[in-house]
Amino acid sequence: MDDTRRLRALITNDDGIDSPGLWELAAAARGAGLDVTVAAPHTDSSGVGASVLSIRNGDGTAVHPRELPGLPGVPAFGVEAHPAFIVHAAGRGWFDPKPDIVLSGINIGANVGRAVLHSGTVGAALTASLHGWYGLAVSLDSGLWMPENPHWDAVAHVLPEVIELLLAREPGTVFSLNVPNCPATQLGELREARLSRFGAVQVRVVHRDGDPHGALHASVDEPAEAPEPGTDVALLAEGYPTLTELQSVAERPGVLSARVAT
Repeated sequence: MDDTRRLRALITNDDGIDSPGLWELAAAARGAGLDVTVAAPHTDSSGVGASVLSIRNGDGTAVHPRELPGLPGVPAFGVEAHPAFIVHAAGRGWFDPKPDIVLSGINIGANVGRAVLHSGTVGAALTASLHGWYGLAVSLDSGLWMPENPHWDAVAHVLPEVIELLLAREPGTVFSLNVPNCPATQLGELREARLSRFGAVQVRVVHRDGDPHGALHASVDEPAEAPEPGTDVALLAEGYPTLTELQSVAERPGVLSARVAT
């Protein structure tokens, strides 16, 4: 990589092109010295994981050029596709030159625990790893719904240090950053966190009879047990921004090593 040029960053998310968190992340990335392009789903795509689904008209997926608030001159696109599709497309001919790093977020609500498997925000960052790029999923621990005054400033405060830590690693490294929703002046120090067993909330699904075959109804509850100390859920509750390195899909050798010789 040419150390004299600015790193190219693709900014995406799963909350959609109209999410203020996306705009704030793009502005913070530009402020950190990255060359920014924004491409995000045209509508909310939360919970899609690393799906590469797109809305196709024949063999094409629609792309809508946009001008984003506070980001004059920044190329921006609403794409009729899931975030991992957007990242994959950037590496398969759409972007020339390709990105060096993918920043995904700022997600409304924390992405914590092993439930990050289902996050479109995290799915985009992991897809970056498949292309050999750096990936960073960024989330604000704001609860399930957008607060009236989210503290995007807290994320902007932590982001430069996290990007520096990420770029010190090998290309293909993926981090997940979660930041408490509080003023930057009230943040604790950045802490490395283990993933909690599942996440900050649990979904309960019940089947209700109806015509013709009934329906599945979901509700969200907080776990009854206290979070395990040192996990992302516990540290966020204590006011610490958390950083976790995530691994993409890979083989694990030795599946036949325990076979009994005959």
